[in-house]
Amino acid sequence: MRATRIESAFTHGATIRKDGRVVRDMYLAEVKAPKDSKGEWDLYKILRTIPAQDVTIPLAESSCPLVKR
Repeated sequence: MRATRIESAFTHGATIRKDGRVVRDMYLAEVKAPKDSKGEWDLYKILRTIPAQDVTIPLAESSCPLVKR
């Protein structure tokens, strides 16, 4: 399962590390003003994608017993 990339409505291209943590990109978003929205579900403007390695603690710092040091 850890070798399989996770694809869903909420996560794209994520992986599962040895310590069980899901590693995925995150998004910085801004709420749109009502006049900028084009529909009922058009609520956010994605400002940037934050790479997974910048938002996940390094595997070397994991306290999980599954990770051998």
